[in-house]
Amino acid sequence: MTFHNPSPQAIRDLLSKARTLAVVGLSPKPGRPSHDVAAAMQNYGYRIIPVRPAVAEVLGEKAYADLREVPDKIDIVDVFRAPEHIAPIVDACIEMKLPVLWLQQGIINETEAARAQAAGITVIMDRCIYLDYMELRR
Repeated sequence: MTFHNPSPQAIRDLLSKARTLAVVGLSPKPGRPSHDVAAAMQNYGYRIIPVRPAVAEVLGEKAYADLREVPDKIDIVDVFRAPEHIAPIVDACIEMKLPVLWLQQGIINETEAARAQAAGITVIMDRCIYLDYMELRR
């Protein structure tokens, strides 16, 4: 199987329409990639919903232990978890009928990406949402 990300134009369109990012694995510690990327996206006007157990809030937003607990509409699920932890996230995305699953740079799980795509979810894998935003917003 060979995974292909959406075209740059399709990614640009997704980022321009999205307003809310649920960030799975968002660290409360500045300097961590998940924290810095989420903070940058928040500064560009995106609402960040932290999804991380045992944390009350991150970046001034209430945190949730699981995607299924998030009461608000989610446009993109942005994942900072190791590839072996992706299956339960895909399960939640399918169950919740979420439109976009974004696996951050360095996170590759073709089996789960294919499963999400088969359920109608747009998948972006092994790309940084912040770097794409900076590159494609021009």
